[in-house]
Amino acid sequence: MLKDRFTIQYSDGSFGGYQPSKAVCIGRNYAKHATELNNPLPKKPILFLKTPNTFVSMSPGFGIPVDCGACHHELEIYLLIRQRLTFKSFSTLTLNDCIAAVGLALDLTLRDRQNELKQRSEPWTLAKAFDGACPLSTCVEFEQCSSWQSWGLSFEVNGDLRQSGKVCDMLWCIPALLEIIVQDITLEPGDLVLTGTPEGVQPLQVGDHFRATFLHEDEPKVISAGKVFSN
Repeated sequence: MLKDRFTIQYSDGSFGGYQPSKAVCIGRNYAKHATELNNPLPKKPILFLKTPNTFVSMSPGFGIPVDCGACHHELEIYLLIRQRLTFKSFSTLTLNDCIAAVGLALDLTLRDRQNELKQRSEPWTLAKAFDGACPLSTCVEFEQCSSWQSWGLSFEVNGDLRQSGKVCDMLWCIPALLEIIVQDITLEPGDLVLTGTPEGVQPLQVGDHFRATFLHEDEPKVISAGKVFSN
């Protein structure tokens, strides 16, 4: 393992040795989220990357920039990739072969900066891949929640529910996302796939208290809570 690389932790406190080299993220995979930001529904998944400098622990807290405009929370379910996935190999594998574990990620987004980049038709990198832009929860083994159709997630800030969604609301389901990604991008063991965020994204403020929950068959499987601080 690389000493300075973020290592994924399981909800039982153990470490599986997985260190993400990248996160492949899906934009606008929930229709209502696209609508709330006045974006058109995509005809195919929008893919972008988060780099290793973005990965930090979600709990007991994480930092946000304070001088870059609004920093929005976008809670997502992440897939932890078990083995190397290529377009050639994917068709021979089951989801259990592909996915080691499941957890939650915050796709922190500097919204003012992103809007400026979009107006100039430039990539979103500076709005999505700044240091600490992807806080990660612990994860649960895929075998414990393999019926992915029953996954859900929620995000509360200062006791108020802001985001809530289910996988059945996605425009592209879990197997379809993996198949589309590996057509062009090889996934390595430990890489992450962020599957999209439901509606309800809002700015975070320093001092906010949050609670993120991953649900399987309406039962909490992963809970990550803490406080937002200044980065």
